[in-house]
Amino acid sequence: MTAACLIIILNSAAGQQHGRNSHPFAFVELNCENLFDTSHDSLKQDTEWLDGSPRHWTPKRYWQKLNNIGKEIIACGEYGDEWRLPDIVALCEVENDSVMRDLAKRSLLRKARYEYVMTESPDVRGIDVAMMYSPSSFHLITHRGIRTAPLEGMRPTRDILYACGTIIGGDTLHIFVVHAPSRYGGERATRPNRMQVAKTLAAATDSVYALSPDAAILVAGDFNDIHDDPAPSLLYRHGITNITCKATGSNGAGGTYKFKGEWQSIDHIMASPKMVKRLTDTRIADHHFLLEDDEKYGGKTPLRTYHGFRYKGGYSDHLPLVARFNIEVPE
Repeated sequence: MTAACLIIILNSAAGQQHGRNSHPFAFVELNCENLFDTSHDSLKQDTEWLDGSPRHWTPKRYWQKLNNIGKEIIACGEYGDEWRLPDIVALCEVENDSVMRDLAKRSLLRKARYEYVMTESPDVRGIDVAMMYSPSSFHLITHRGIRTAPLEGMRPTRDILYACGTIIGGDTLHIFVVHAPSRYGGERATRPNRMQVAKTLAAATDSVYALSPDAAILVAGDFNDIHDDPAPSLLYRHGITNITCKATGSNGAGGTYKFKGEWQSIDHIMASPKMVKRLTDTRIADHHFLLEDDEKYGGKTPLRTYHGFRYKGGYSDHLPLVARFNIEVPE
């Protein structure tokens, strides 16, 4: 087993190892696929997400999208015959604070009592990352955005969200949420942009380790790279293990994203050694209602909100990742 990719092996001893003084802790990562409101931000290029645009992005469609994302997150709490809301949800492709307030406080999730933090990035389209958390299992201490200095010719990208707080048992958990630059323009041509984000992230995790060598760290998001590409591989050399690179679905998904008929896992959850030791399982949450038949390539594909400019009324073009941990609680 290498630091690059952790293969999860479950057995009956896992529960005995943690004993009766352990507490389950569920972490979800999801790219929401353009979760925009219907109001124009004059400082951003968001006009395609207005009622009069070719997409016809109406308040009705917006609220359906919010409730779809809420339903998706609620379903991620299923675990065998049990169910409990995820403790933390890392989100990519959310527009602003208004969208997050609507999602956390006014959608199907309103009774979950989630709180949230997010970035305010220089991304020209207004795309940001966010984190929802349950105050009963994560007590926020601080959060901030970490800006990536753009290379020459590189468009400003999303800030990295850093948040830390205490979890049950008293440990401090450090969380980084990432949405790396896309491959638009070609993988090789855009690779330096993702490497720049990875270097920024590696410097941030190094600073945490410098203060606390045994720190509990989780890194999650849409990296626009598969697990062994150069940018994710850089992080493995800085004490971070990819815990979801072998995660699978149970209803036909071979990754978190499907491109031209090929399943890919470009979304990842990564962890420090302390969190790896607490890990019980990972999975792709490919519930039946999140999928549809892939009429062109066969098999299944995510039921997304839009296919091009054709409205489908689905959920996202990405599937959620779920990681579950057991946190030991002192007597």
